[in-house]
Amino acid sequence: MKVIILGTAWPYRGGLSAFNERLAYEYQNHGHEVEVVTFTLQYPSFLFPGKTQYSSEPAPEGLKITRMLNAINPFSWLRTGRYIRRQKPDLVVCKFWLPFMAPALGTTLRVAKRKGMRRISILDNLVPHEKRPGDKLFASYFVGSVDGMVAMSKSVLADADLFDPHHKKPRVFCPHPLYDHYGEALSRKEALGLIGLREEQRYVLFFGFIRDYKGLDLLLDAMADERMERMGVKLIVAGEFYGDPKPYTEQLRRLDIDSRVVMHTDFIPDHEVNRYFCAADLVVQPYKTATQSGVTQIAFHFGKPMVVTNVGGLAEIVPDGKVGFVVEPEAQQIADAIVRYFEEGWQERLTAGVMEEKQKYLWSNMTEAIEKL
Repeated sequence: MKVIILGTAWPYRGGLSAFNERLAYEYQNHGHEVEVVTFTLQYPSFLFPGKTQYSSEPAPEGLKITRMLNAINPFSWLRTGRYIRRQKPDLVVCKFWLPFMAPALGTTLRVAKRKGMRRISILDNLVPHEKRPGDKLFASYFVGSVDGMVAMSKSVLADADLFDPHHKKPRVFCPHPLYDHYGEALSRKEALGLIGLREEQRYVLFFGFIRDYKGLDLLLDAMADERMERMGVKLIVAGEFYGDPKPYTEQLRRLDIDSRVVMHTDFIPDHEVNRYFCAADLVVQPYKTATQSGVTQIAFHFGKPMVVTNVGGLAEIVPDGKVGFVVEPEAQQIADAIVRYFEEGWQERLTAGVMEEKQKYLWSNMTEAIEKL
């Protein structure tokens, strides 16, 4: 089978690129011919200042990546669609995460259409975290360009009814697969040494781009709980600021918790991701809104228990009391869960649960879900 994956890939960095490249490798591992078609311009700076970031990593080995799609140039959409059609793929897979991308991706898929081709979208979001005028119209346009949809959370599967109420487009639920390409697990001692931290402390990890909806402010409030200091708990923040860092730096000063928070706010390259997860005793995702999260799947890969908030599809993926704790997005509940984890000795039980539960999130499950459509 010939497969084209349309969307973000190297030289862009971040979770979208990681997902598409890992999916491409999965198809290759099963003997399929794969090409990734990606952007020459993804986020225009006048609309997304500081958003586009390029990877310092070498190009993924063994992947054919073609850059030709410009997110704001309609001629590029037509050219890319015609290119894909000429390749005569059996399957085109397109990840959808932001209504702004709907005109470019939706038009490209429409132009690419040919007999015998299936166009399948993997949905991160249909209703975005940060809403803009026209979002619903754009998302509807995109849904009209595909032949089927894979939702990675049940909440997104339900959102699809807003855009296709009569179920003309077949759809299926498949949870986000593991991010298993960030290297081997390290010992806690080795990981802590690589990032310059002391072994006698306890560490919780907040990982990924720092955006308002991800709730770092709630976690900082939780870290101000006096029990954290008494138990020797420190927070590692590992990831770039998506917007203005000032509110967080001011919050740190106001709460007087600088000594309890380790800020590593540069982009974390792929080969260093394992250091942060293996150094942590617990991964915390204090999101205010969510659908699913790639951070959860990295935690599964490295066998790390989690505290997540009860928003979107996070509670579906992190069964409460088996692989972590599910709490409401409130600082007090987050603090109570962290304290409970350490004081009641949950680490061994939850780690065992993580290792069992992670078997649900194989990449072969995703390709099988796409094949069903």
